[in-house]
Amino acid sequence: MTEAAATSVIAEMRGVTRDFQTRAGVIHALRGIDLSVQPGELLALRGRSGSGKTTLLNILIGLDDPTEGQVFVLDHDLAALNETARARLRRENVGMMFQNAHLFPSLTAQENVEIPLRLGRTPPEEAAKLAREALERVGLGQRVHHRGLELSGGEQQRVALARALVHSPRFIVADEPTGNLDSMTGREIAALLRTIAHQEQIGLLVATHDMTIVSAADRVLGLHDGRIVAN
Repeated sequence: MTEAAATSVIAEMRGVTRDFQTRAGVIHALRGIDLSVQPGELLALRGRSGSGKTTLLNILIGLDDPTEGQVFVLDHDLAALNETARARLRRENVGMMFQNAHLFPSLTAQENVEIPLRLGRTPPEEAAKLAREALERVGLGQRVHHRGLELSGGEQQRVALARALVHSPRFIVADEPTGNLDSMTGREIAALLRTIAHQEQIGLLVATHDMTIVSAADRVLGLHDGRIVAN
C-alpha cells in the first residue's frame, strides 16, 4: 500500500480467495474478495450462515491465511508478518467483538475490560484507569464493579465493546454482536457502534444478520457463496 492509501484505508482485501479441502472435495469459502474499510465508518457485512462472513473476518485480522490474494491492515501486509508480529498488531491496533460477550462471570466489568491491557503488561493502576474510562465511553460508568453475572445481555455487550476499545484501536471487527440481544437493546448497541466509529475515527466492520446494524451502517456489503454482491 502507498503512504497515501495508508492514511485513507484502515484495512483492505485484494482478490482474496479461501479454499478448504474436505473429503468431499474443495469448499470455496471466499472467491475473489475486494474490500476496504475506511476510518470513521461503520461497514456492515450481510450474509446467511455459511456465506463466508466469519472466514472473511478471520483472514482480515490475521487469524487465518487466504489461499490467494493480499490483505493489508494499517499499511501492514499480513503475509509479511509472522505470528508474533500479527499478534502484536491485533493487541495494539485491533479490537474484536463476538455474538457472545465472552466475559469472565466472576470478574467485575472493570476487570474484564482490563484483560487485554494486562496481557500487554500495562501497569495495574494505568490499566484500571483506562478500563474505567472505556466503560464510561459505553455508558457503564456506574457498573464498573458489577460482576459479569450481574449484568444484562446488553450491558455485557457494552463491556465487550469497552474491552475492544480500551487499547485505543484503529480497527474493530465484530461478528454478530447483537445476535443474542432483544430488538431494543440491539438498536442501542448499533447506535453506540456508529457513534464510536464516527467520533473516534475507527474503522468498524460488523458481520451481521441484524437489520438494526444494517440500518445504522454507513455502508453495506453483501456476501453470498463467498462473493461480494450488491445490496
